[in-house]
Amino acid sequence: MIASYLLFILVLSVFVGFELIRKVPATLHTPLMSGANAISGITVIGALALAGGEQTELATWLGAASVLLATINVVGGYMVTDRMLAMFKSR
Repeated sequence: MIASYLLFILVLSVFVGFELIRKVPATLHTPLMSGANAISGITVIGALALAGGEQTELATWLGAASVLLATINVVGGYMVTDRMLAMFKSR
């Protein structure tokens, strides 16, 4: 019963997110990427709390994997943002 609600929320969020991102003009992409990177930084903190908590061994391994993936997301996002900002610099 609860799983069907969670699936509904997931599908709804995918559609809403797709519609929102599709309508973002190119000039706003870089500031939005920076904001998304900040949110991903919060994800790293949450993952660190999960990995270092007194949980089961599986939860610790999943937390460690989420730290790795969230860190890759943050670093990659800032690299993309830096590259996009470099396009606007004068030579």
